[in-house]
Parts: sequence; C-alpha cells; structure tokens
Amino acid sequence: MPLLDQVLCPHEPVFVDVLANRETLVDGTDVPTGNRAGTKENYSGKRHRQGLDIQVAADLDGTLLAVSAPVPGARHDRKAITECGWEPLLDTTVWTADPDYQGATATTPTKKPKNDELTDYQKAVNKTISGRRSAVERAIAHLKNWRILATGHRGRLTELPNIIRIVARLEFYRLGW
Repeated sequence: MPLLDQVLCPHEPVFVDVLANRETLVDGTDVPTGNRAGTKENYSGKRHRQGLDIQVAADLDGTLLAVSAPVPGARHDRKAITECGWEPLLDTTVWTADPDYQGATATTPTKKPKNDELTDYQKAVNKTISGRRSAVERAIAHLKNWRILATGHRGRLTELPNIIRIVARLEFYRLGW
C-alpha cells in the first residue's frame, strides 16, 4: 500500500487549485466498516451501521475534484465538512450542496417550513439545485465502483484512511488528472 500511495501521489490534484474559477458541488457519503465493538463514534443512526464519512467534491460535469480525509461516521454533513478542513477553502468560492449543509456558505435548497408549504418559486429553485447536484452523486457512484468503498472494509480501521486516499488517487488517475 505505501508504494501505491507514493506512485499515485502526482495524480491527486491540489484542492485549492481545482476550486479556482469553477462552481463546486459537495456531498458526503459513508464508507461502511462493519459493526465493531467499542467504536460507537463511527455508528451512524441514519444508516444503522458503522462507517467513516468522506466529503466528495465534483464539478458540474460530474468530474471528481477532491475526496476529503475520513471523519467518524456519527457526524452530520455540516459538522463533517468543518472537521475535514474544507469549509474555509470553500468559503472563497461558489459551491452547491444538499440541505444538510445549511448554515454554511453553500447554495442549498430551501427546506419546507413546518406546517406550511413552499412557494412555487421556491419549488422551482429547489428543483434546479437538485438537478445540478446530480453531478456530485454521479461522482460518488463512480468512486464507489471501487467495491471496498461500497461494501465495507473488514481490515484494521487504522488502515482505512490510507485505503480511501489510494482509491481516490486511482480514480483521479482513471480520470486523467
């Protein structure tokens, strides 16, 4: 693994450089690890399983731009983007995300108010944002074609961040970075 990591290092773009002059789409996804005793910080109540969360950035064409370092799976996307260190970098650019990122500088859909309805204009804006966000979902799907990120890692949890980085670099290599 260390050799693969070293060989693929030149194919990983610098996140600050890929942010320049383009709109970025961001979304989080989980990497399942299987249920393990003694690691409650990785348990996601939403998914009912343990895993690590990664943030994925893509452009409007669905091209993968960056994959963050993993954070424990018991994190909301808003907290995960802060913990991985991307939030200050994204504050300097235009970025779009799902409603989980409300409170950040991202363009997000409007949530439906409690006991009320969205206006037709808000619904149209939400539909436009959702249509644009589909590109980052495709980037995540291509990243999860590397089965270890989709089906789960059964090895040591200390090795998983390196494996995620190597898989991301393999995907960058596949894309021609």
